[in-house]
Amino acid sequence: MASAPFTLGIEEEYLLVDQETLDLAPAPDALMRDCAKELENKVSPEFLQCQIEVGTGVCETIGEARADLSYLRRTIKRVANGYGLAPLAVSTHPFADWQIQTHTDKDRYNTLEKDLGGVVRRLLICGMHVHVGLESDDLRIDICNQLSYFLPHLLALSCSSPFWQGRDTDLNSYRLTVFDNLPRTGLPPNFASYSEYQRSVQIIIDSGLIEDTSKIWWDLRPSSRFPTLEARVCDVSPILEHTLSIAALIQSLTAMLCELKAHNQRWRQYSEFLIEENRWRAQRYGVSGGLIDFGRGQVVGYGDLLEEMIALVRPHAEALNCMAEVEGARQILAQGNSATRQRAVLKAAIAGGADRAEAMKEVVRALAAEFAEGL
Repeated sequence: MASAPFTLGIEEEYLLVDQETLDLAPAPDALMRDCAKELENKVSPEFLQCQIEVGTGVCETIGEARADLSYLRRTIKRVANGYGLAPLAVSTHPFADWQIQTHTDKDRYNTLEKDLGGVVRRLLICGMHVHVGLESDDLRIDICNQLSYFLPHLLALSCSSPFWQGRDTDLNSYRLTVFDNLPRTGLPPNFASYSEYQRSVQIIIDSGLIEDTSKIWWDLRPSSRFPTLEARVCDVSPILEHTLSIAALIQSLTAMLCELKAHNQRWRQYSEFLIEENRWRAQRYGVSGGLIDFGRGQVVGYGDLLEEMIALVRPHAEALNCMAEVEGARQILAQGNSATRQRAVLKAAIAGGADRAEAMKEVVRALAAEFAEGL
């Protein structure tokens, strides 16, 4: 990733399902080879054999990101279909059993399984990561401290994991419930400088507990590989345009905070205790329950908060040529996030006479269709 201000990189993790049974299926070695032949280093296996990860190149604009991610999704779909499989861009499979999945035989994943035991074996979840290029280490830490405020707002739009092992969890993002069982997850701590961040993580590295900062899995972090700030809080979005809207918001919010800094200003920092409360509300209710406006001291409907965010970043989104995508976040609100849409498909299928098992399969079919939408 380049360090030019506000360049974009998007990573998505997908699940692979059998086209007939709609249950999870491991990716054959030949499938991974075929994908790598076309996509090279933009595709890789993930922790579980039923997962596959893609990542765009360095994109100057959201338009470039759209073209790159569209190509990645099209290629994965075409290759997977050739093996009788279909990809899903969703954070949990509606009815799969995590206990019968097998992890990828790779040194990093074998070490994770050994170190984290049963916690990591439940990791049947997928996420989306958005990298934004920033030119200095200290700037990445400064913006990380401020951008944390908006993480619940971004999570609420992305929620796509309402079901776990065939049951409705009553959450919009059950993925975070699973992921938060791992160490070094959740909201990032506030650091006064990059050097303070380095000193802190180096203690864990020097203790021999982790090899490097790639095993620090906060919702937002300085990337371990690139000169970027990496937002990791979001569920993966089934519909490509929703992914791009969320990425455009992250890019524009980052630019807005950098503009404040250039004028010797900053976004007010609130305690992790307060932001954590909004994170929980987003995880539980998605866009339907509202979040706390700390200045007003009350819960405000998500629609109002989204309009405030759009107004806040408008000049920056226009300068970055991503205003259409930022405004596209309204479509997520209008359609419902993925968790809402999945529940609607289940309800309609049951109302149409399907039993619950078949209705759950209808949810998977809908997710497979959304993966291809707009490609």
